[in-house]
Amino acid sequence: MEIAVAFLQIRCPACQTTDVMKHGITAQGKQRYRCKHPSCPYQTFLVDYSHHGRLPEVKQQILEMTLNGSGIRDTARVLHISPTTVIDA
Repeated sequence: MEIAVAFLQIRCPACQTTDVMKHGITAQGKQRYRCKHPSCPYQTFLVDYSHHGRLPEVKQQILEMTLNGSGIRDTARVLHISPTTVIDA
């Protein structure tokens, strides 16, 4: 009987370094990580987000759409998230 070992290399989404460490878990049971690079803008991050609206890419899209004059409801409809998530971002 062989045992398969999988290794998942975790990278910081901001600086792409692999110098990360585990940093507790969220209330939903997701593993939280912390980047140890001193000049990284992220303190902690998740690899697997529970909510689509919490992804850094989606938050960036919300910011860009707001700067281009899109309203809250329009942004929520286009990104398939709730208006409350748009307001909280």
